[in-house]
Amino acid sequence: MALSPRTRRKIQQFFAKLGGSDAAENNQPRPQLCPACRTLVGAGATRCHNCGASMRFSMAAASRSLGRLMPATFPVTYAILTLSCLLFLISLLATMREHGFQEGGGGLSALFGFGAISDDVLHRLGASMPLAGLVGYPGDLAQPWRFVTAVFLHGSILHIVFNMWFLMDVGPQIEELYGSARYLFIYVLTGIGGYIASSAVGHFSIGGSGALMGLVGVLLAVTSGRRSAGAQMLRSRLIYFIIYIAVIGFIMQGVDNWAHGGGLVTGFLLGKIMMDRPPSSPEQVRLAYALGWIAALAVIASFAMAALYATRAAV
Repeated sequence: MALSPRTRRKIQQFFAKLGGSDAAENNQPRPQLCPACRTLVGAGATRCHNCGASMRFSMAAASRSLGRLMPATFPVTYAILTLSCLLFLISLLATMREHGFQEGGGGLSALFGFGAISDDVLHRLGASMPLAGLVGYPGDLAQPWRFVTAVFLHGSILHIVFNMWFLMDVGPQIEELYGSARYLFIYVLTGIGGYIASSAVGHFSIGGSGALMGLVGVLLAVTSGRRSAGAQMLRSRLIYFIIYIAVIGFIMQGVDNWAHGGGLVTGFLLGKIMMDRPPSSPEQVRLAYALGWIAALAVIASFAMAALYATRAAV
């Protein structure tokens, strides 16, 4: 009996699978995409022929692998939000265990002091201190990590709500403008700049507002010198906002204008130095990844040092 063409083809495929020819065909190595510049390279290549990046061990490859675990849009903004909220929850639980829930006093203090974190808990977690304490008193350990850890700590429920609201309003704009890696570098460095200024005048301080003012400084630098109606309108709004924050800082106790000013100046300088667009060339991509990893490792190392210091202090 004659077999139909379809039946003969199925029989041929069956015997081909038994002989391993189909498996060998399916297991043929495929070309790869360079994690840095997205160029198609050979299956067995260890380096990209276009930009020279390693296919396995480059910062670009590591960043790409890490990116799969994070949100597709504005991953750094959401990472900062998550870390800040997690640390606030830890600090709030520690304060409640040691001192109970803080409800504040009367009037406005009840609002601003609601869910306040105790100073000793903030000190253990990495609050910024007067500069003499950060560089080390005679016989004490220097604690420069506090310039970083203080950026992610907050003093009350209202404090973190306001800062995280502002972060989600401004952060995505900067992350889209500069790319996630350089945005993380900007946030961490402007926070450090804010707390260097704050520590220099002897403040004990915490909060992300110095870094947030740094983002404002970046936008101010980007819009300065541009004559388009949109740039002028944004620049005017930013100037009004800076004046408003400065006035609030002088009226209300506990607002660290020095941290705000230090972050603002640092952000403005970075905005003048950095190109206000995502990196395009392979060299710019590698530099951006390097800056992002420097910032990320600085945050990780700072909290590791803070944990080690807190453990030693408790012994």
